Amino acid sequence: MPTVAMIAHILVIVGALNWGLIGLGHFMGQDLNVVGMILGGMPELEAIVYVLVGLSGAWMLAKRRG
Repeated sequence: MPTVAMIAHILVIVGALNWGLIGLGHFMGQDLNVVGMILGGMPELEAIVYVLVGLSGAWMLAKRRG
């Protein structure tokens, strides 16, 4: 698997798990945003991670259809 594909897969998995935890945390009345917990002191870096996760998902979708 090429490096870009592996990074995209990892970021999509991280993003999916994070969104799942955010949803679960909502029902439990807790903030379970793992990316936010890890990078909470660096909001710009947190935003970059979210953008990279989104781009990875779009890239994987485009590769699947192409």
